[in-house]
Amino acid sequence: MKKGKKHQQEITDARVNGGAQRKVLESWKKLKLVEIHQSLNSDPVDVDNLRRAAISEGGLLTDEIRRKVWPKLLNVNVYDLPGKPTKDVRENHKDYNQVLLDVRRSMKRFPKGMRADTRQVLQEKMIDIILVVLQKNPALNYYQGYHDIVVTFLLVVGERLSIAMLETLSNYHLRDFMDPTMDSTKHILNYLIPILEDADPELHDFMLRSDVGTIFALSWLITWFGHVLSEFRQILRLYDFFLASHPVMPIYFAAVIVLYREKEVKRTECDMAMVHHLLSKIPQDLPYEELISQAQNLFTQSPPSLLARRAALYSRKSVTMNCFQDFQMTTRHQRPDSVLRRQLLRGRERGDPDRLPANQATNQLVKMAVWGISATLGAAVLAVAQTAMDWAPEFFVQLF
Repeated sequence: MKKGKKHQQEITDARVNGGAQRKVLESWKKLKLVEIHQSLNSDPVDVDNLRRAAISEGGLLTDEIRRKVWPKLLNVNVYDLPGKPTKDVRENHKDYNQVLLDVRRSMKRFPKGMRADTRQVLQEKMIDIILVVLQKNPALNYYQGYHDIVVTFLLVVGERLSIAMLETLSNYHLRDFMDPTMDSTKHILNYLIPILEDADPELHDFMLRSDVGTIFALSWLITWFGHVLSEFRQILRLYDFFLASHPVMPIYFAAVIVLYREKEVKRTECDMAMVHHLLSKIPQDLPYEELISQAQNLFTQSPPSLLARRAALYSRKSVTMNCFQDFQMTTRHQRPDSVLRRQLLRGRERGDPDRLPANQATNQLVKMAVWGISATLGAAVLAVAQTAMDWAPEFFVQLF
């Protein structure tokens, strides 16, 4: 009996402790939500704090928040979006057939249980999004794997916002992958070697002896791991991290995955085919928060500027890295959505031809949700402007 009572007490204590942990977790989430919204409403928008929120533990927490924060990280005005693709966007486009084939093969990237007709509609939107971005930016070249990035944005922010965000993303973060040749992509892949050399010389030497190279990480890099991870929530966590970081951060994350598997690698026969086979099969149970923290540390210890000459096996320089600093500066001068909304309404009242038609503007705006945060967090009253994605009510629910 005594043993039974002791066991029952342990269960009770565990439940109490578990409840306390959940309360702490909920309080932490509420605090983060408040900080994010304060950053969104500051004028100019506090993009640096939004980056910290996206990188820190848990990332941006929900898709509703991502719809507000991701555009700010890319300096995209949600009140000045491109129109929907026209029917002729597919006509005579040189990449149409390849895009069609890749999108048709993207079934596993959609949520399990999604109706076939719904998925088919989204796949058609994917095709249009890709072709519109390419059509508007003739210097960009489609690559296989780009569609894996497109589907992530489409599922989170919808078609029109995806076009605007992917146009910016493609001209900055993904620019090296969209050259006519693979030279710039290979250059970025080559950063993996000096990163590993600095972090673990023994592992680095083993990989050199095996002659495995870096191609095993190609699909990781060019799809931001979207092609190789099965859990959509983990893909989103990494997208939060990468959107808020330097464009080469995905290669640092690739490095920490290899380092995490160091014992497995060293136990493998030192043979190119064997090591490539092991590394190309990415584990699905990675400790993401731990690896994100480690990738940041590696980035600080071995920044791209110090690795460039050691990785420069090709003469072509990185367009992405050359223009990133200027891009980052532009994100610091954004107005909050409340100001952008007023500007849109004033433009509509003046009959500004460059503004959205009145019915579109009305559909894009409107409801305001105002709430108070409990005294344990400090008094705060925040106004949330609901966008076309209707995210505000769910954001409101998150706080209570």
